[in-house]
Amino acid sequence: MVLYPTAWEDYALLDSGGGQKLERFSAYTLIRPDANALWQPTLPRREWDAADAIFQLSAPNNGVWHFRRKLPTRWQMGYKNLRFWVQPTPFRHVGVFPEQAAHWDWLAGCIAQAEAPLRLLSLFGYTGLATLAAAASGAAVAHVDASKKAVAWARENAALSHLADRPIRWLVDDALKFAAREVRRGARYEGFILDPPPFGHGAGGELWTFDKSMPQLMALIRQLLSDKPRCVVITAYTAKTTLPALRRLLAETMADHNGSIEAGELGLRQQSAARTLPTALYVRWRTTS
Repeated sequence: MVLYPTAWEDYALLDSGGGQKLERFSAYTLIRPDANALWQPTLPRREWDAADAIFQLSAPNNGVWHFRRKLPTRWQMGYKNLRFWVQPTPFRHVGVFPEQAAHWDWLAGCIAQAEAPLRLLSLFGYTGLATLAAAASGAAVAHVDASKKAVAWARENAALSHLADRPIRWLVDDALKFAAREVRRGARYEGFILDPPPFGHGAGGELWTFDKSMPQLMALIRQLLSDKPRCVVITAYTAKTTLPALRRLLAETMADHNGSIEAGELGLRQQSAARTLPTALYVRWRTTS
């Protein structure tokens, strides 16, 4: 199943093709590389040439922005009741993964149906949009990311969204080490938001590789499950796994609890043609009890 958001107003995938995507982030249009855009663009070349900025790779994970006109250092965007900052970074990201809005809405539904406020653990929380979607719906969230800058950005987004007073713990930490400490402390959570990178380093320089580290993390998640878990969502931007493997990993983690799993690809629906640009794999578990 390909899952894509349908409620964006401040974002649009205008076109894609030739290994690139043309996107609108609020009032500004950006071109970024995307290896999944194997087809030819739909819009005429002049539409692409009118983009405000283009990112050119100089290495596998970083590169240089070329600005065709002066842009603000950062600017605001919104999704439903959330407000947040976006800005071009040296890693081609801008602070939001628009396809994940489909998860934000799903989380809000899970939380709304719970009989009591949920405790959620958000690992690799980045700029906090999933965390804020959960907090806005009434959950208490532990937000963990190894990047001090990302956590500071997430806190600014919380203030911008008028959610700074919600029960959110902001933690600069390594995901595996934090989860292990939570196990020792006897912590329990009803929900988990996991957005692990293919490769990375923890706050103390700890090495993360998806294929080796993800099974270790899920073993810890299994011990952190409350007696009545409600939801788990995993997004994987990596070629180091397959959808059946990811689904099996989640199924084994949740084996002692009644629920259903859905799995597929996240994507973005293109505005100029009836096609979807795939972006990531996802698996989600939701209680049926």
